[in-house]
Amino acid sequence: MTSAETGRVGPDTDLGGVFELAQQLRVDSVRASTAAGSGHPTSSLSAADVIAVLAARHLRYDWQDPANPDNDHLIFSKGHASPLLYSLFKAAGVIGEQELLTTYRRAGARLQGHPTPVLPWVDLATGSLGQGVAYAVGIALAGRELEHRDYRVWALCGDSEMAEGSVWEALDRAGRRRLGNLTVIVDVNRLGQCGPTELGWDLDAYARRVAAFGCRPLTVEGHDLAAVDRALTQATEGDEPTVVLARTVKGRGVTEVADADGWHGKPLPDDLADRALVELGGLRALTVQGPAPSPTRGAVGSPRRDGGRAAVDLPRFEVGEKAASRAAFGKALVALGVRPDIVVLDAEVGNSTHTEDFGEAYPERFFQSYIAEQQMIATAVGFAVRGYHPFASTFAAFLTRAHDFIRMAAISQVALSLCGTHAGVEIGPDGPSQMGLEDLAMMRSVLGSTVLSPSDATSAAALTAAMADLPGISYLRATRGAYPVLYEAGEKFPVGGSKTLRHSKEDRITLAGTGVTVHTCLEAADRLAAHGVAARVLDLYSVKPLDCDALVRAAAETGAIVVAEDHHVQGGLGEAVLSALAARGAAESLGGWAHLAVRDLPGSGTPEELLDSAGLSGTRIAEAALAVLGGRHRTSAHQNPQGNPQREEAS
Repeated sequence: MTSAETGRVGPDTDLGGVFELAQQLRVDSVRASTAAGSGHPTSSLSAADVIAVLAARHLRYDWQDPANPDNDHLIFSKGHASPLLYSLFKAAGVIGEQELLTTYRRAGARLQGHPTPVLPWVDLATGSLGQGVAYAVGIALAGRELEHRDYRVWALCGDSEMAEGSVWEALDRAGRRRLGNLTVIVDVNRLGQCGPTELGWDLDAYARRVAAFGCRPLTVEGHDLAAVDRALTQATEGDEPTVVLARTVKGRGVTEVADADGWHGKPLPDDLADRALVELGGLRALTVQGPAPSPTRGAVGSPRRDGGRAAVDLPRFEVGEKAASRAAFGKALVALGVRPDIVVLDAEVGNSTHTEDFGEAYPERFFQSYIAEQQMIATAVGFAVRGYHPFASTFAAFLTRAHDFIRMAAISQVALSLCGTHAGVEIGPDGPSQMGLEDLAMMRSVLGSTVLSPSDATSAAALTAAMADLPGISYLRATRGAYPVLYEAGEKFPVGGSKTLRHSKEDRITLAGTGVTVHTCLEAADRLAAHGVAARVLDLYSVKPLDCDALVRAAAETGAIVVAEDHHVQGGLGEAVLSALAARGAAESLGGWAHLAVRDLPGSGTPEELLDSAGLSGTRIAEAALAVLGGRHRTSAHQNPQGNPQREEAS
């Protein structure tokens, strides 16, 4: 038993000492948020008892060695309860009182309003509600299926976020995979931001839903420390995921705000905070040291350290043969499989995206997410946290459903690769619901992202391999149709580069495309040559970062640019090109400009019909180029009417 003021609280401490720790967490949550002038103290007060029991008796964690691979994982899905998390860090001795009280929510500080991995004890960013449980599933799956370690994953979830469908996607995956190393603790405090939550304190309703998804529900009075202790002990027993439904009171311990509406996200004013500290028993200086992690026999070593050592033999394609970039992506994944850090996730379209090729070769590192794109991305994030490099793929259109997860993955600063197939009107008769026409804009907007759009199988395979070593979020856009291979095997495709497929000293206009429109730009160049107009053709396979040097040079040497992209006008290649030219002061000097993109709602049809209707066929691109030039042509001595590639590399 510790004193009320000082001492260590750990597995051998009686529940009286754990209660004092919980009160300290409450006091420090109030102090930190009041000092900051913002925050969520009442959401922290409700969960303090559960977290105190967990930290003292069940969380196997070496606070001085957060990189210990056998540490348990604690994820605050209700990231707004950061005052409670940071108060726990203070009790663990890894941050000091001054940092807690003078830097929380301040500019430039690491104790941000919602947790991020700038803190070594935080695995990933949370705060967009409904995501933390999904991430926890990914980490738990990595521990059991990839690392073969005995660590447990604990996720603290708010009751408001139980209305998010992604929570139930996560519990469905956990139940189906029988992730007995996962425990979700739901802080059922009844009140959300704008009044009562959907189910209030109806723990039975929550329990029925949890059980329906194959998880074990345990209902408990969240302020009964003995009951919480028993529930957390029971959660570690058995081979099924457990959801502890803890009935709590928002603002617990402070009579003036307890179970009172209107206090969500509001710090206590100074006078109320002073009264709250008295009611909570005043300041304490307790430290917490829970059970220590123990090494796991037969565990896998660090995939991040070992992953890059294996030589990768990429697939080879013959110039002129027809191959879809999505098929090349799948073959490249198989080649990358020699690296133990590579894992692949599918959303039940692997026979179209060709991720199933990897699944056949490396079934132990292939994970089926079914039609649950949000959970697919969340699982990938969990794998990345544990040192693996995940590739996740589905149709480009369906990745938009998971944009918030992708956005949060960037905030978590993890490295993962995405492939969106069946992009643009090029897919043909399936119609607009299946056409990814927003993906370039979506992925370009993600902080620190890399966006790649190969035009043939050789470039697709090379860029897939390059993504395995890129930081942050990388995205590869792949075609449905098969197109002629343009590049010899072994050609280099540096990220941020481009390829010039046609050029001469007499070029009067530049045709810039990416993906399928590189082929229609080549066709347009042949048509222009028949009119005596020499056209330069750029393959802008790297959409972000863009090859600014090649574009500035093309603008200066040809005087006019036509950009063609199988994407909506907004946010895609055309706007990227204009921004790049403007940043270099080259936009004003352009003698002509046209941006060809999908401007109307497409329907069904053949790829050729739909590309022509969108103004992206070779004929339409040539017509646009002639319009830019105003019908004034001159014969070029360097034109290449036979269509033989003349290439130069710009990077």
